[in-house]
Amino acid sequence: MLRIKRRGQDSKHRASKTRHGSTVVEMAFVLPVFFMFMFAIFEFGYAYMVVTSLNSAARRAARWGVGENVTTEQVNSRVLDLLEPTVDTSHVTVYIKEGDLFDDPEVDPTDVDYSSLPDIELDEADPRELFIVRVEVPYDEVAILPPLWVTGVTLKGQSVMRHE
Repeated sequence: MLRIKRRGQDSKHRASKTRHGSTVVEMAFVLPVFFMFMFAIFEFGYAYMVVTSLNSAARRAARWGVGENVTTEQVNSRVLDLLEPTVDTSHVTVYIKEGDLFDDPEVDPTDVDYSSLPDIELDEADPRELFIVRVEVPYDEVAILPPLWVTGVTLKGQSVMRHE
């Protein structure tokens, strides 16, 4: 049997053998970058879920607090109960404050120091009085991985309602 040797067949076989080393080197450069992007996607997705949970807990507790005979302490407990499945509530800060300053349309919510607003006792609040339920947790305390690129960030959620 006569074997016909195709031109370039041996050179392709030799070239594929010599490429194995360069593939390992390329993977050594590409995989860390790929995993960094994957972990960042997971981390930011989780942070977004926590912010959504904070907003939802604040909204649900504030909605419950608009009714009569509900105290500020009950609303605070409600927020923590709603957040229990999502985050460690020992790091959560809940503010339940007067929200009369939001009656002014010129107020910029990013400039407000929420911790310095006056406290409100909901069972003594006047009808139609605004109140704020604000929930904060440090990102360092809820991160899946230790936050290497983000430090000192606080995740926040809030709801502003009128007492009935």
